[in-house]
Amino acid sequence: MNYNEIGIQALQEGNTEEAIKAFTKAIEEEPENTLGYINFGHVLTSMDDVERAERFFQKAITLDETSATAYYGLANLYFNVERFEEALKLYEKAVQYGLEGADAHFMIGKCFERLEQPKLALPYLQRAVELDPEDVQARLSYGITLASMELFDLAEPQFLQVLEREPDHADAHYNLGVLYAVSTDRTADAMHHLKQAYTLDERNEMARYAYDMIATKLQ
Repeated sequence: MNYNEIGIQALQEGNTEEAIKAFTKAIEEEPENTLGYINFGHVLTSMDDVERAERFFQKAITLDETSATAYYGLANLYFNVERFEEALKLYEKAVQYGLEGADAHFMIGKCFERLEQPKLALPYLQRAVELDPEDVQARLSYGITLASMELFDLAEPQFLQVLEREPDHADAHYNLGVLYAVSTDRTADAMHHLKQAYTLDERNEMARYAYDMIATKLQ
């Protein structure tokens, strides 16, 4: 077992201090190997040490300009501190250099969403759902983006599929309730899902407000 593997095992066991020691030794032993820097960057990211984490990811990219995982790690760091334009470019680099799976597509979609460009977000969120149909968060985001573009007939089945997998998903109930309220005459269904939303999540004041608005109109 090498130092990177020791560090990863330490992280899995919740031992951050031992992980840092192991990744430090990995870098000392192989200073030209990007993996140690990337792993160290992940640890620092988990500690909210943005400046140091940034330097480690950038060092990895300096050593290997095609390191998809280094771009992805730095992109996540920037996304977490709301540097969405920079994060977007780095996620795109990660995909360009061969990062596979749904996550990068999902995060590109989220960047466009945060930059208020739903039309650009849509194909990436759709691709994320295609690559990982079980990803509830990606499917919910895809549905919300469809609904924001008033593509209600396409959004509804996305919310319903989320609820099939997680019947107590408060956000899915809320978005489905709003969809029924604004795009159909299914008032009872709208109220049912809005009530579910604020019952499951007491902080969802928007769901309670929408429910009360509909109830007032019915009086």
